[in-house]
Amino acid sequence: MSRPPARGPRGQGRRPRTRTARGASAVGRRFETEVGPVAHGGHCVARVEDRVVFVRHALPGERVILEITEGTEGDKFWRADAVEILTASPDRVSAPCPYAGPGLCGGCDFQHVAVPAQRELKAAVVREQLRRLAGLDVDVTVEAVPGDQDGLRWRTRQRYVDLPGGGRAMRKHRSHDVVPVEECLLEAPGGPSYDVRGRAFEVATAPDEGASFWQVHPGAPEALVGAVLAALDPEPGESALDLYAGVGLFSRFLSEAVGPTGRVAAIEGDPTASALSERNCPDVLARAGDVSSVLAEGLPAEWGHADLVVLDPPRAGAKRAVVEHVVARGPRAVAYVACDPAALARDVAIFAEHGYRLTSLRAFDLFPMTHHVECVALLVRSGSEVR
Repeated sequence: MSRPPARGPRGQGRRPRTRTARGASAVGRRFETEVGPVAHGGHCVARVEDRVVFVRHALPGERVILEITEGTEGDKFWRADAVEILTASPDRVSAPCPYAGPGLCGGCDFQHVAVPAQRELKAAVVREQLRRLAGLDVDVTVEAVPGDQDGLRWRTRQRYVDLPGGGRAMRKHRSHDVVPVEECLLEAPGGPSYDVRGRAFEVATAPDEGASFWQVHPGAPEALVGAVLAALDPEPGESALDLYAGVGLFSRFLSEAVGPTGRVAAIEGDPTASALSERNCPDVLARAGDVSSVLAEGLPAEWGHADLVVLDPPRAGAKRAVVEHVVARGPRAVAYVACDPAALARDVAIFAEHGYRLTSLRAFDLFPMTHHVECVALLVRSGSEVR
């Protein structure tokens, strides 16, 4: 399953790179402006003084007072928070969490947005990335997934910053600074379940064991397995590659679908997860190592062809080398599970260079209140029939 965005305790997010100042700092300056469209990354786009500004805590069409949080006079763009809402969007709501808002916890991007509208924003981002990077106009609907409580209480694994003398905190957006908190409203009341469709999976959970990845939303495994199997429609006797296979979630169900006359190989970079996939999927050929390297030289000769491929890469995507190894095997269908729409769109464009077209796409709201969205795309070789 796709790895989540790289981050420490929830709210930390990506930290700003150290850059040489290009003139006087603009931090703290305030401007009145109208907010433009949503953009990839949990913010909207605005313009002030002929400069692009990425604004958090706003909604498209709102008129706001924004305050610059990053940027100098010589930068091409600035970052900002909407600190006063002059004309509110009808989709704006009061954030359920007292720690959400400008200058507070950075873990949630859309607490100020009604949940249905959050999904519309995410769909708009996926559409825009596919249009810009892959040249495709795709209708996208972000689907709700059972297991959260109106966008809250879905995070089955949670980390806090421990404060000196006790207490806990969350990180501010793009910062080492912390905000003391009593609780996070995204934290689920119970831990994760490793049972999917009546099948139990062994997962390493202790950090000293090299904790295995497992989706944090309780409804994610079922939703993604269902989407992948429906897209690929595996048949008895077919061969399938499960790339970035983790502990073997997709491999297990692919193996059952292709049956004893078929075959499945699971490739995973983390050796602990790969060893677990062997135990979770005893009929699957498991290989640990860099996916591109294993595809190049680490599989038996019969794997020169595969009927089906599941690609579930980390946030950076599969990239060209892996895509070209995949298409060289001539699969009739590829299911691409993606947690980053920009990486997905880039790789869809690479598949298109090799004659594979995007025939369907489903998107799932596995990370409510944040800008993150999970997609399952089906790529089919041109000239192949879609079953």
